[in-house]
Amino acid sequence: MIGNIKDLESITINHPSANNASMQVLIGKQEGWQDYVMRVVEVSPGGFTPKHTHPWPHINYFLEGKGTLLLNNEEHPVESGSYSFVPENSLHQFKNTTDQIFKFICIVPKEGHQ
Repeated sequence: MIGNIKDLESITINHPSANNASMQVLIGKQEGWQDYVMRVVEVSPGGFTPKHTHPWPHINYFLEGKGTLLLNNEEHPVESGSYSFVPENSLHQFKNTTDQIFKFICIVPKEGHQ
């Protein structure tokens, strides 16, 4: 399976505590990866994902821009080339802190993708 992100639908992260954030699913069950989902999250200037916890971990690789990752009440600066592991049940949130697009890969187990 080979694809291009330009051909994928962008899904708005529809949550009351999210702003100007969307995602595209690159690889998941439909593409043959039964247990995980690989997504690209895009956060526009001034945007952020919900501040939340869940019972599964996820990993991130930051592709473009700069922002912060709130992890257990501590904000960490991240930028293109940074990576992170968010353990299960950890409070976390991603924020765009610039006037450029902030984009990162997010891989979660299948139960983590709604």
